Amino acid sequence: MIPLQAALICLFLLFIPGAARAHKPSDSYLTLHVSTAPAVPDSAASATSRERPVIDGRWDIALRDLDFAIGLDTDGDGQLTWNEVRSRHADIAGYAMPRLGLAPGCRLRVTGQQVDHHTDGAYTVLLLQGDCQPGAAVTIDYKLFAGLDAQHRGMVNLTVDGRSQSAVLGGDHTRLVAGGGDGGAWRQASGYLRHGIWHIWTGYDHILFLLSLLLPAVLAQGWRPALADVLRVVTAFTLAHSITLSLAALQVVALPSRLIEAAIAASVAIAAFNNIWPLVQGKRWLAAFAFGLLHGFGFAGVLGDLGLPKGATVLALATFNIGVELGQLAIVAAFVPLAYAMRSTRFYKLFLVKGGSAGIAVLAMVWLVERATV
Repeated sequence: MIPLQAALICLFLLFIPGAARAHKPSDSYLTLHVSTAPAVPDSAASATSRERPVIDGRWDIALRDLDFAIGLDTDGDGQLTWNEVRSRHADIAGYAMPRLGLAPGCRLRVTGQQVDHHTDGAYTVLLLQGDCQPGAAVTIDYKLFAGLDAQHRGMVNLTVDGRSQSAVLGGDHTRLVAGGGDGGAWRQASGYLRHGIWHIWTGYDHILFLLSLLLPAVLAQGWRPALADVLRVVTAFTLAHSITLSLAALQVVALPSRLIEAAIAASVAIAAFNNIWPLVQGKRWLAAFAFGLLHGFGFAGVLGDLGLPKGATVLALATFNIGVELGQLAIVAAFVPLAYAMRSTRFYKLFLVKGGSAGIAVLAMVWLVERATV
């Protein structure tokens, strides 16, 4: 039983270091539009002009990540002000741009900087313009925060002459070539699929909410009732967040992101506390459905940051949601067999169900305070 205990402890605690960072780890959002425009003739004698790709876009980078990398908080009070950020515009551009590589023959420059707010805080926005030599392939080599944060990812959306593709860059996958891979729509869909998987795997509040519901689910008498309880919980959570994800992404329903993020933290705390002082036992799937509606709005917030491509909105939304479900199923498939094998032990019932739930509840309360007050 010791190997099983060790495996489940490792799996359960795998999320805690990252989870302490609240909703999600380090992301940036890079959007580039490349169009073809006529260039100046090569010489006065030339009657024709070649065409060159012209680049326009923006790069949203979290200020908390830049503060960690280059130290924006000059007075050390733990709060970034507009003056502190503005005074370091040159340093921010000087740090970021060398870590965004383009193919030979292409160049990109910063034409301005702004501050914008995403669901997880303030971001600096680098406004970008550039061009490429005629015939040059548009290629992105993404290495922001490489060596500082192995979990950092760049959410990239690249549009070339009206055809879009997306990718999650970072880690071992840092390169995106325009037009690479299969046809445009399905290439784009595969990018949103990866976005969905990545988001659920790094959405620690979503994971801990689900684990809080699954911890007691395997305690049902017999493997069939236990499996049925797990399936009810997972299905209810999936159905609920799929509904609100779709409604919010299609702008049918809109709620303040700060309210949603705080409510998600509260749902994690409530689910964890219920394992310590049970109020809802036989119908946890109802709690999974009710709170899953909130979590769907959280998923939609990330999808809103990415943006939905014109002409492929439904496909991108569907594949993002499928990615979320695949990532979720991978977590369930890893956790449930180990939990079921250990469910009859005192260690599982006291240390993991009670003690683990207490730890989750405390962490969720910290998130709640942060999200409600910041």
